[in-house]
Amino acid sequence: MTFSVHGLAVARGIAIGRAVLVASSRVDVAHYFVKPEQVEGEIERVRNGRNAVVEELQRLQTDMPADAPHELTALLDVHLMLLQDEALTGGVKHWITERLYNAEWALTTQLEVIARQFDEMEDEYLRERKADLEQVVERILRYMKGVASPVAPPVSSPRRHKQLGLQQDLLLDDTVDVPLVLVAHDLSPADMLQFKQSVFAGFVTDVGGKTSHTAIVARSMDIPAVVGARAASQLVRQGDWVIIDGDAGVVIVDPSPIILAEYGFRQRQVELERERLARLRHTPAITIDGHKIELLANIEQPGDAATAVRAGAVGVGLFRSEFLFMGKTGNLPGEDEQYRAYCEAIDGMQGLPVTIRTIDVGADKPLDHKSHKDNYLNPALGLRAIRWSLADPAMFRTQLRAVLRAAAHGKVNLLFPMLAHTHEIQQTLAQVDLARGELDARGEPYGPVQLGAMIEVPAAALMVRTFLKYFDFLSIGTNDLIQYTLAIDRADEAVAHLYDPLHPAVLRLVGDVIAEGERQGKSVCVCGETAGDVTMTRLLLGLGLRSFSMHPAQILAVKQEVLRADTRKLAPWAQQVLEGDEPAALLSS
Repeated sequence: MTFSVHGLAVARGIAIGRAVLVASSRVDVAHYFVKPEQVEGEIERVRNGRNAVVEELQRLQTDMPADAPHELTALLDVHLMLLQDEALTGGVKHWITERLYNAEWALTTQLEVIARQFDEMEDEYLRERKADLEQVVERILRYMKGVASPVAPPVSSPRRHKQLGLQQDLLLDDTVDVPLVLVAHDLSPADMLQFKQSVFAGFVTDVGGKTSHTAIVARSMDIPAVVGARAASQLVRQGDWVIIDGDAGVVIVDPSPIILAEYGFRQRQVELERERLARLRHTPAITIDGHKIELLANIEQPGDAATAVRAGAVGVGLFRSEFLFMGKTGNLPGEDEQYRAYCEAIDGMQGLPVTIRTIDVGADKPLDHKSHKDNYLNPALGLRAIRWSLADPAMFRTQLRAVLRAAAHGKVNLLFPMLAHTHEIQQTLAQVDLARGELDARGEPYGPVQLGAMIEVPAAALMVRTFLKYFDFLSIGTNDLIQYTLAIDRADEAVAHLYDPLHPAVLRLVGDVIAEGERQGKSVCVCGETAGDVTMTRLLLGLGLRSFSMHPAQILAVKQEVLRADTRKLAPWAQQVLEGDEPAALLSS
């Protein structure tokens, strides 16, 4: 019987194949008490399991293929850090020693303790790092049980069958192996690396979000994927025919011949569309009426620069530098380490400009467990982003010096997040001057940088004229601007449906910032999710936006919209949308 499972669309495309199920190692964990004389033996069992996982991950890093996504290296580092975190190992030892829990019970108990701390975090990306911890524990449990890795490449894949009575043109030749799709509760970075080397055409997971590591890697590998599909791994049976619609976030199980034929046709259309879009890679993004549009890339790691260039980006509009700081357990990257990372990104962009945003962490985004506090009432409104940096000027200037030094090797722009007050602007610029002075005193060469501010709180949008007195350019972070304007926590399922990029208040703030930048002859870029949403491209062009920054995978689709646009016709229509009470209705008309 055909049925569908709905989740989150995180990686475009359609995959059709037989299901391969991966079971969770935590389903059957023994719970019993041990005798005092057995305590050391139980601790040793956990230690041996942990060490085995560490060795496996280190071996995977050593054998990492040259074409593996750069995200995998960083995610494996996170797992290695978690494996050696005292919060995990010390807690497990406590449960065995004090409560006499057996090793498996102690391990899963401590997992639940730490998982609750992750659940309380406001930031979506960090909250989803709980999945990394769960996967680390599952790998240890597998070794303790003597179970192999769940995503080992199949020795041989089954042949395609014709029992569904499908038309011959929808079937591959009998000599070709059947495509396989992976269905799991979750996948770890190490699993993903093995997944890349296997025959799977797509994957589905029960858990995860748009910023989970599975989503990040799926996008970087351009693999159709649906995450957060709840009970998919329980509903799908081994060997079921499965269709993964990575565009709609739908998984269709046991499809009828008619549905399979329809998706087979759509799959071919998607491939043709990708091939057609690929031809636009070297085409300048110019509208019908002659406006040159800047299509930039958002990146998280220096190695992402190569992907941005391949996608046809004309620069990096947002380098999220906080990813260099994550998972350091108190040992923050020093000036030289940051300098090398920024230089790698600059070199990777082959002379194209790179905009580096200073670290955006704090409150719910601690850089190590020692700095975390449990009593934040509302972390999103607390000590984060530029507020956090200004509260630790020594750390801030370390980053500023590294960026300034890297600017000697290419065109660099420096972007500051979450500014809202004039005194914050003045303090930030003063820190830049101090950083320059410190480099002068050391005789260290550095380069010129353009300075910019992110517009992501309503106060900044309303003060845009003041901001433009101090800064060379502005970048609108629509994700936070929407959240703060509408008082919506987009990570809270109870109110997430109210998160609306087309709310009149949001559009008017965006429109005002773009218009004021144009009046003053200064660049304004949109770098949030809205920039990569092709349904918003025409509206933003009509409002006067000439610079977009997005995930590299979205660039070609947005470029196609740009090439078809005539801003002379879009401008009056965009003003109508801006002035209307129901922008969404006008946008779809």
